[in-house]
Amino acid sequence: MAQKPTPLREQTRSVVRSLLARTAVELFATKGYDDTTLEEVAAAAGISRRTLFNYFRNKEDLALGGLSEQGELIAARFAERPADEDCWASLRAAFQVLEEIEITAERRLEMITLLFGNESLRAGHAEKQARWQGLLAPLIEPRLPDSDRRTLQARAIAAAAITCLQAANEEWARLGGRVDLFDLYDTAVQAIRRPA
Repeated sequence: MAQKPTPLREQTRSVVRSLLARTAVELFATKGYDDTTLEEVAAAAGISRRTLFNYFRNKEDLALGGLSEQGELIAARFAERPADEDCWASLRAAFQVLEEIEITAERRLEMITLLFGNESLRAGHAEKQARWQGLLAPLIEPRLPDSDRRTLQARAIAAAAITCLQAANEEWARLGGRVDLFDLYDTAVQAIRRPA
């Protein structure tokens, strides 16, 4: 069955949100998150502050808005993986979506540094990633052996994988983006999957 195309209005809204978020991140990287006002973001984007609020609830939402979409892309990629593939291999492949986002290494470094360098953004980032867990766990669960604790196991795997990704991102930023992110992710996963 053919998938129903996304209406043009939704596509346009998504593009505008993305452009606004990119403008905001550039300002945040230049002036600092706390020193950048929503008025400045709106002015740089050539819109009114009121229009900005049509797309984002607040400054934190503006800085973290893309994380929700990323979680949905990751879940969709995971769902496309072979059902008999190891969950960890499928998660790694799904997380590769993040590498496909059109962004320079310098801009990615600025964003990650911004996210982990500000306490309120760090907390908001953790909240968004908890939503990723909610998207991934139901997809992982059917791949696990039947058990009355399968739901818990699926949630634990999703949470652990997301935590490994976060640890890899933080280390990648600490090293100035000079190493491969997924080599760091693999190292983090190996650390938690190593037999005791």
